Amino acid sequence: MTSKTPEEAFVWVWLPSAVTPVVAGRLVPDGGQLIFNYGRSYLDRDNAIPLYLPELPIKAGAIPPMPGLTIAGCIRDAAPDAWGRRVILNHRYGKEARDMDTARLDELSYLLESGSDRIGGLDFQASATDYSPRIAQQATLAELLDAAAKVEAGIPLTPELDNALHHGSSLGGARPKAMIEAGQHKWIAKFSSSADTYSIVKSEYIAMRLAALAGLDAAPVRLERSAGKDVLLVRRFDRERTPDGYRRRIIVSALTMLGLDEMMARYASYEDLAEIVRHRFNQPKATLRELYGRLVFNVLCGNTDDHARNHAAFWDGETLVLTPAYDICPQARTGNEAGQAMLIAGQRRDSNLSLCLKASTHFLLNEKEAIALINHQLDTVHEHFESVCDEAALSAVDRNLLQRRQFLNPSIFDGSPAALQPRAF
Repeated sequence: MTSKTPEEAFVWVWLPSAVTPVVAGRLVPDGGQLIFNYGRSYLDRDNAIPLYLPELPIKAGAIPPMPGLTIAGCIRDAAPDAWGRRVILNHRYGKEARDMDTARLDELSYLLESGSDRIGGLDFQASATDYSPRIAQQATLAELLDAAAKVEAGIPLTPELDNALHHGSSLGGARPKAMIEAGQHKWIAKFSSSADTYSIVKSEYIAMRLAALAGLDAAPVRLERSAGKDVLLVRRFDRERTPDGYRRRIIVSALTMLGLDEMMARYASYEDLAEIVRHRFNQPKATLRELYGRLVFNVLCGNTDDHARNHAAFWDGETLVLTPAYDICPQARTGNEAGQAMLIAGQRRDSNLSLCLKASTHFLLNEKEAIALINHQLDTVHEHFESVCDEAALSAVDRNLLQRRQFLNPSIFDGSPAALQPRAF
């Protein structure tokens, strides 16, 4: 693999209902930005769609990123995040990569060297005419676990393991993960990390299962055990299996919808996202209720990592539809008071239910409706917490860590009305 900085990358897209991609346009660096141009062949297509609006409208000529951005958000959504970048650095530099800054490589290199089966409906190629996917060799969960541990430790991989893990390098997030295919579905496999002090994998399983039991549209999950370690499998919702192959669905993050990048993520707000839902989403009223339910559940389960990349929507060229919920993972906390990653009401992000109630009108819910929704989630957690922990075979020690520290921490009830007073576990 060459270490030369690429001068361009071609963006390929799976159009709605298609099982094969077409070239959409070209990315070139220019003064610290990546400029996009639609290809003439794409503009001439009857079924061409904008990759995302308002960022990349269908038109000829150079399209710079939106103000404040260095790359179109919908394209950055398809790029690898922290974990994928570590895999790519390990792939390139071996043991030297352990202490290497991920800024060592440019964005085009990360786009062109990450796996092709990335989240969403885009991919990146060095050619405008020949699509050659970067596909991994098959590997067992045990082999993938071993490969992930080696990357964390800065140990070079064998060519076989390097290829297998490299397939999932386009995934977002900072934790070890890979992609697998099992049965009729594709899955994201999430592994424990050497730095974990409790079972984060099982904690995410429990939160995702309870979210679904509470009536939220959460991605299906499974727990597996391999090589003595727990693995969380999350079913991919951006792939639809057909007799002719997989259809891919274009996905954009809330960060992109809000016109922000990672440096501006602290300004991301549930209120602003709700405003976008009202104006641009299919079935806005039902979507607002679902989004509000996710906000509340994040507070109930202690998931303070609800940043704007952990909310997303399907894009079909005209409208937006909320994806199933994902990455609902209780976060470690030592004290009581905490804050959500996204602002909830005004400039406040306090992890408590009274602030959620204050924000309810932005989701077209009155106080009575919001209280009923919150109470339903509280009842669900109380009724099913132990049984879901049993499903996960969670140890008594980890169960105690989750109970009333992450899940239903007493501080979330501060300032709440009597109708939302704490329940005893």
